[in-house]
Amino acid sequence: MGRRAGRRIDARAVSLAGLLVFVAASVVAVAATGLPLSREVISLWILSGLLAVSLADLRGWARGMIFDWLPFLGALFAYDLLRGLVGRNPLFEPHVTPQIDADRWFFNDILPTVALQDRFHEAGQLPWYDVAAWAVYLTHFFAVAVIAAALWRVARPRFLEFRALILTLTAAAFVTYALFPASPPWMASEDGEIGPVTRVVGGVWDQLGIEKATALFERGSTFSNPVAAIPSLHTAYPVLILLFFWSRGGWVRGLCLLYAVAMSLTLIYTGEHYVVDILLGWIYAIAAFAVVTLARRRLADRARQKRERESNPSPQPVPADLIRLP
Repeated sequence: MGRRAGRRIDARAVSLAGLLVFVAASVVAVAATGLPLSREVISLWILSGLLAVSLADLRGWARGMIFDWLPFLGALFAYDLLRGLVGRNPLFEPHVTPQIDADRWFFNDILPTVALQDRFHEAGQLPWYDVAAWAVYLTHFFAVAVIAAALWRVARPRFLEFRALILTLTAAAFVTYALFPASPPWMASEDGEIGPVTRVVGGVWDQLGIEKATALFERGSTFSNPVAAIPSLHTAYPVLILLFFWSRGGWVRGLCLLYAVAMSLTLIYTGEHYVVDILLGWIYAIAAFAVVTLARRRLADRARQKRERESNPSPQPVPADLIRLP
């Protein structure tokens, strides 16, 4: 008993030491090269962090990478690649006016993005709310990966559920991007379709002097798709996180709700999405959560019924030729 307790303490000490080294290395890396924004770098960062806290169970870490993480990250990398390809498909011209008309219909001929920037945004200035919007926007690149890593570490069944939700939502959004490419407000403004709209997030990067991140944001990566605007996955992911943790109640529910609302408002103000994009992001997240939850319940019911049949087999009928008549 004492040896087992000692092994648990040693494992925790090793995991804690690995975590501290990983955090310190991450701080040094960010200070030297800036925040990682590409999926491949963030993926390596997450897997390295999981390795750091799994030093006492390297076999378990390797098994998890093969069966849990590689399929997950592989599917997301495939999404990035295919999204970039459909973004350059000449067969589907980006839609511009439907989302503009929808926002004007909702708000009595006013475009919220244009109105908000006209009221609050000043070129060359860096108010606190621009920095706050920039910070909220950046969480999109990390939130899903960090939550998935934490779930895998402490509750693998919940990780598998979260993984299914994220992949279902991402697949649904991809199909929509392929069939209905849509210009965001900043692009419509550049084309003269609406009033002046600035990409506030890129402006904050400029003012903070982070040139490399600014270039990536403005030009995108090889796999970027600037017309993948409907639905807003930047909104849908926080909403899915809210639904996933809704049953926890209390401050967890409140924090997730605040995050979903903050991201929605941020995307409208910063010129990245129309209100209709945001609403569709909420709808897609709710639909993905409902579909996956229903499917998991049905699979669980079938597995339970199978176990019951195996544990309580029905009596087999006696063949007629074995029945002895009196």
